[in-house]
Amino acid sequence: MEAVDINRNEEEKKQDDKHIKRHLKARHMTMIAIGGSIGTGLFLATGSSIQTAGPGGALIAYGAIGIMVYFLMTSLGEMATFMPVSGSFSTYASHYVDPALGFALGWNYWFNWAVTLAVEIAASAIIMKFWFPDVPSIIWSALFLGLIFLLNFLSVKSYGESEYWFALVKVVTIIVFIGVGLLTIFGIFGGEYIGFKNFTLEEAPVNGGFLSVLSIFFIAGFSFQGTELVGIAAGESENPQKNIPKAIRQVFWRILLFYIAAIAVIGLIIPYTSPSLLGGDVDNIAVSPFTLVFEKAGIAAAASVMNAVILTSVLSAGTSGLYASTRMLWSMANEGQAPKALRKINRRGIPVNALVLTTIIGGLAFLTSIFGDQMYMWLLNASGMSGFIAWIGIAISHYRFRKAYVASGRDINELAYKAKWFPLGPVLAFGMCLIVILGQNYQAVLSDKIDWYGLTVSYIGLPLFLATWRGYKIAKKTKVVPLHECIQREDKK
Repeated sequence: MEAVDINRNEEEKKQDDKHIKRHLKARHMTMIAIGGSIGTGLFLATGSSIQTAGPGGALIAYGAIGIMVYFLMTSLGEMATFMPVSGSFSTYASHYVDPALGFALGWNYWFNWAVTLAVEIAASAIIMKFWFPDVPSIIWSALFLGLIFLLNFLSVKSYGESEYWFALVKVVTIIVFIGVGLLTIFGIFGGEYIGFKNFTLEEAPVNGGFLSVLSIFFIAGFSFQGTELVGIAAGESENPQKNIPKAIRQVFWRILLFYIAAIAVIGLIIPYTSPSLLGGDVDNIAVSPFTLVFEKAGIAAAASVMNAVILTSVLSAGTSGLYASTRMLWSMANEGQAPKALRKINRRGIPVNALVLTTIIGGLAFLTSIFGDQMYMWLLNASGMSGFIAWIGIAISHYRFRKAYVASGRDINELAYKAKWFPLGPVLAFGMCLIVILGQNYQAVLSDKIDWYGLTVSYIGLPLFLATWRGYKIAKKTKVVPLHECIQREDKK
């Protein structure tokens, strides 16, 4: 009997070596969910949003996108607890809608994060020039690319730990920022009672009406991209049925506290007419709205502190991006939608070939920013819409999943996690994503002469996605999966 047990354990170990490891704890999943959408979008881009639409307009836009993201996360949470896989919404689209849609979503998402990795590498080098202006940027870029690769190569636990601490730095910064901001508004810091006067300045609280609010929907949506990482990480969670719902429940409070409260504080302290709000960028941390508020409160070295925090955000985004794109590529290889060689798993449960390939592509995309700005901008614009396309995929997949679950004769109350507001949630999220995608550069059409170049640059990601979907559908002759077969396919596995 003992020999049989030993043989069984050896066989299980061999099987386990072919799969990813479930080593992400509850605290990792929670911080992945919280940290996914906190980055330069909050620390830098909120200033230009407030300047464009006024403090009230920014709150409306970010609040609306926040509600949409909450619905999307509950949709993703329901599917991820039922079928926790690293391919996440690509796999769900293949199983519950059409393999062609899953194929297109997977490659679209992989491309998005591969290019984002290049963006974060370039940003990290710019940020380091704040402290070390004489060191060549390529050295910092190579160093940070190596660090991001190493955190992903060691183990999934090393990724989980790094993201936990990266996210914690961001969370603490925002909480301190909100506290300092409130004290500044009431004159306890800064020596001046500000109150609510900036919310009634000139055309405030909403500047420019509905179209100005619509114009920052894309910026707001881009800021929230990354929340879906919790779905990608589901396949490596120790206890997905317990950990994923717990992480998903953090989404609403994160949106309410981190974005809405932070924008309200910035809008109350800094007039939306201030030209400084337009200047926040990784190469000008001194006019980040967070830096401006800290300086208003009289805190010394505010720019240096925020530079360190934004560097943390950039590294966090790069690490998470490489993790997400690697798992997506590996999952597609398992589904037969990517080369078989990318299925290789090392003994620590890391899809090593997918990791190396994604790192190389990210590095090559970064090199285009050095040797060819035009090519880099096209890559950047092609990936800009990818997050919204992925969100549309989540909404469609969840709608079909729930319909399929009922069609299979099951009781929805048996689900480990049930999304609220169905079918309103996925339908509303789908509609809002579609509006944001189609309206991201409406100015190019409404102007006296149609800006064809602007339209092409803004929407290049959409025809690329549709071509990928249609091409695979024609080549593989795929069809929409009948509802009554979707869940049965999972049962047979």
